[in-house]
Parts: sequence; C-alpha cells; structure tokens
Amino acid sequence: MAKKKRKKDKVIWMAALGVAAAVFVSCSPITGRNFIVGEISENSTKVQNNVLGAYLAGRVAHIRRDFDNAADYYKTAKDEGADNSVMLNQLYLLLASQGRIDEAAEYAQEAINKGTHNTFAYMVIATQKMYQGEYAQAIRTMNLIKDPFYKAFITPMFNAWSYVGLGNKAKALQELEVLNKEDSFRSVYAMQRAMLLDYSGDNKKAQSAYEAILSNSNSEVSLRMLDIITNFYIRNGNKDLALAMMGVTVNSQALDSLLAALKDKIAKADEKNTAPILSSPRIGAAESLFAVVSTFRYAEAIDVAHMYAALTIYLNPEYSTAKIMMADIFETRDMYENANKIYDSIDKKDVGYYPAQIKKARNLVKMGNLKAAEILLKSLSEDYNDVQINMELGDLLRINNRYKEAIEYYDKAIAKTSNNGNLWVLYYAKGVALERSGKWKQAEEVLLKAYNIKKHYMVLNYLGYSWLLQKQHIEKAFEFIVDAYNQVPNDPSINDSLGYALYNLGYYDKALPYLEKAAEMYPSSAVVTAHLGDAYWFAGRKNEARFQWQHALGLKDDSGEIDIKQIKNKIKEGITEEPKMTYDKNKVEAIVGKIKKK
Repeated sequence: MAKKKRKKDKVIWMAALGVAAAVFVSCSPITGRNFIVGEISENSTKVQNNVLGAYLAGRVAHIRRDFDNAADYYKTAKDEGADNSVMLNQLYLLLASQGRIDEAAEYAQEAINKGTHNTFAYMVIATQKMYQGEYAQAIRTMNLIKDPFYKAFITPMFNAWSYVGLGNKAKALQELEVLNKEDSFRSVYAMQRAMLLDYSGDNKKAQSAYEAILSNSNSEVSLRMLDIITNFYIRNGNKDLALAMMGVTVNSQALDSLLAALKDKIAKADEKNTAPILSSPRIGAAESLFAVVSTFRYAEAIDVAHMYAALTIYLNPEYSTAKIMMADIFETRDMYENANKIYDSIDKKDVGYYPAQIKKARNLVKMGNLKAAEILLKSLSEDYNDVQINMELGDLLRINNRYKEAIEYYDKAIAKTSNNGNLWVLYYAKGVALERSGKWKQAEEVLLKAYNIKKHYMVLNYLGYSWLLQKQHIEKAFEFIVDAYNQVPNDPSINDSLGYALYNLGYYDKALPYLEKAAEMYPSSAVVTAHLGDAYWFAGRKNEARFQWQHALGLKDDSGEIDIKQIKNKIKEGITEEPKMTYDKNKVEAIVGKIKKK
C-alpha cells in the first residue's frame, strides 16, 4: 500500500514540476501573431528575416535534440530583436539542460521580469547564487517560489545549506524539519540531516544519524550514500568499520564495478589525509538537488531529472554519480555523443571512471563505431583485466562476427568469476559464439552448462531452436521453446521459434499467430519473414506466402540461415513437401497444452 501511495505522490509531484519539462521538450511553432520583433527600422525586413532564420534553425536543432545549438540559435534570434515569452522560456531551459547555468540565469531573470509563471526560473537563479556564495540571496530567491511541492521538498533542503553557509546551523536544521512531516520524504530528510551535521563538525550526532540510516531496514542505501558515510568513518578514524561495511555490501569478484571501485578506494584511504566529500555548502546543496534527480529518474519525469541533474553538476563539477545519471538520461534520449562527453569528463582517479568508460564503449557500439569501441575496451583492459571488461570485449567481437577472439575473452571472464550466479551469462555468450563459428557439439556442451545454472529464456530458446534446426531431441527442443515463451510471451525471437516449431510439427494454423506477431515486432528480420511465408503456404494462403518470401529477399540476414536460391525457388515453385520431423505425437500434444494462452 505504501509503495502505491509513493507512486501516486510522485505523479502529483511531477505535475508540480512539469511546467519546466513541458516547455523544455516543447517544439511547438511560435506563430507570426506572437513572434514579435523589436523596434521597426529602415532595415526591418532584413532584421525580421534574420530573426525568423535564427528561430527556425533553433527549432530544427531543438527537434533534433541538439540542445546546445538550439539554445545558440534562440539567443541569436533574441539578440536580433525577437520578443517572445515562449522562446525566452525555452532558451533558459535549454541552456540549463546543457549545464550552461550562468547564461541560463541571465535569461531566467529576464523571464521573471516579464512575469513568467515557470518556477524553475527561480531555481536556476538560486542555484547560481549558491554557487557564488551569495547565500542570503539564494534564500530570498527560493522563498519567492510559492509552489506547494517546492515548499514541502526542494526549498527546505536548498535553504538549509544556504543557512549553513551563513553559519546558522540551528536554522538549517529547523528548515529540514519540514521534510520530516511527509512520509515520502523521511529517508531524504534523514540523509540530509546527517550530512548537515557531518559538515558542521557535530561528529557524535552525525555518526548517530548515519548509523540510524544504515540500520533502517526500509532505507535504500545508494552508492553515493555509502561513499559519504564511509568517508565520514575514515576521517574519524574508523576505516576498519568502513571496510567492514563494504565487505558486507560487495564481493570484489562481483560484476558491480562501481561498488568494487569504492571498496578499493576505502582500502587505499589514508585516515589522516582523507578530505571530506562535503567540503562546502554548495556541495551539500548539490546533494539536495540530486535527491530530486533520484526521486524523478523514471520515464514519465525524465525532463525533471535532466534539469536537476544539470544544476547538480554545476554546483559540484566532480560529482561522478550525478554525471553518470545525466549521461544515462542522454542515452534514454538516444543522445549518445552527449552522454560520451559526460563520461569523458569523469576523472580517471574517480570510482566512476571505469564504469563510465564501459558505458561509453556500449554507446560507441550503438552509434555503429565498433572499431572505436574495441580500441577503448582493449585500452581499458590494460588497467582493468577483470570479468566485466573481458565479457564486454567478448560481446563486441561476437557482434562483429569475430567468434574465435570472442571465445578467448569469454574464457578469460569465466576463469576470473567466482560468482556462479553470473556464470550462466558467460556460458550462454560463449555457446552462441561457438555455434555461430560452426562448432555445434562444443556449443551444445557449453549451453547446457548455462542451462544447468539458470533456466533462462534466452538459453532455453537458443538450445531449443538449435536442436529443432538440426532435427535433434525434437520433443525436448519443443519443450524448451515453450518454456521460454511462457517466461516472456512478447519476445519476437521466441515467438518466431515457437511458431516455426509448430510449423515443423505440422500445426500450421497454430503456428501463424506466433509468426505473425514475431514479424510485426521484428519486421526487419529476413528469417522471421521467411518463416511466416512457409507457414502461410501450408495454411493455404499462397499469395501471401510468396509476398513474404519476396520481402525476405530484400532484408538483411544476420543469422546465416537464409538460402537465397532456395527462397527464389519457393517463389517460383512453392513448397512441394511438408516438413519431416520424427517425434512422439502424444508427448508433443502434451507440450502444446502447456503453451500459455494470451
């Protein structure tokens, strides 16, 4: 019940912050009726053309999510005389989204002077004042925001750190108490209060507050919280306690490289020379803004998270966790170059450097730059010869059809992992590489190892489909495919496997819904399209069958299964013989009965 309430609350809170997001993503045209150019002069036609040209260029860049250039074009339109409140709001929001907070603050102030109702304008200005150490002005600016959500959550946190900057710890703690009144904010309140006590040098109360967080079974302890709490213990001569905490939290053999890096950082820390993470009020204020990012980091509120992540990084440019979150937001928007720029800004000594570079390599793959991804990963492997890097290299080489090399890296990863729960992934990947390189018996052996560890749908589907193609273990192959389908009935590859299995077993009408669904979800697959054509033929839909076969010839085949000559012959002659499979009909009928209904 509590979880449902928190979700409902988040929706309400998102609406409260949604004005900023709505304008940020808005690309609605600014019509001639409300697009006003300043004072008319003898060059007014030229000025009007310059303004409209800059605006249209900005609009195109905005639509393409090239936010930096969009902001620059809107600035040009503004400088040329455009006077429009919608564009002005878009301008400072775009600038803020790219971390250009000082520029954003200038236009936000202008928007306020012109009567904007967007509360985020005040947030931008208050953040700039905090960065500049103008704590009283930051408080005055935040207090101008009347929105109930800000007053209940954001303003008390932000103002608390401003009061700390003014040397008024009592007032800071009093501000934070507002958060303690709302169940949904109590975990944030607890961490903010502990950090404030830590920064203020009240070590006894800070330790008690941190321990209360760690002992609370309902509290989710994030990586950043672990970093701050262990930093406190180290500075106060309790390094052994910090290490013990991480010993419970993370196994150094685990794939979670961030936690492993933090554990290594703690082990190497010098108690006498460890600097506090909370080194200034603006660093504390960055933590308060990151609490907003963490609260709203889900699909429906991505714009809110984006804006507050940008403000967080402005206040603390070394905040790698916030940078990784910001890059992740860019990835959600398919802005991979922007994400990679963020990853490259993380210092090599930071615990976030290695995972950031791994994510950069994955983005390069998504961008189609496999060579650059390979160079980066091999460079990383010189310093981080661990399970993760070897698995990433294996996956990259497998995607690039370099199976022999991929298998070598999978073997290195398998040799280094002691976590049996993760081994199935490595065995599965190695098995796929072996099968693709034509070494089926070895592939089968390795895939069965994966199956014996975890009966995951990918393993079940790959083994079942491979056996089916080779006309081996037919009943078992069919059962594996059905089990995979029952786990994930909306996977296009598994729908294809199930449909093709039913087709080969003579259940033509039963096969069609699964093959049609697979073709609908995976329209670019030559194999899926060809399979659908085969099923249509024996279902008596011969014109549709020929259409699908013809269509398959125009699609790329990544599987190696497509025989172009055979398909061309099907188009000309049709299929003259039904599929021939030897199997126990009673067993197969029993398995058909296990297929979950829609």
